[in-house]
Amino acid sequence: MPKEIWVALCLVVVFEGLLLFAAPQAWQRMAQELSQIDPGRLRAGGGIAVIVGLLLLQLAL
Repeated sequence: MPKEIWVALCLVVVFEGLLLFAAPQAWQRMAQELSQIDPGRLRAGGGIAVIVGLLLLQLAL
């Protein structure tokens, strides 16, 4: 099981790197826009993303 977790984390890093490599200016614009959003809304969005990710993971397994 631990090996699969490392593989999943490595794939996340690869996909993040691909986005930065392919569209760095879009990434910068997104970061600027995110800095303007209320931290509470960002936290809520992150929580929703975690819940959706866990539900999708449950469906995949």
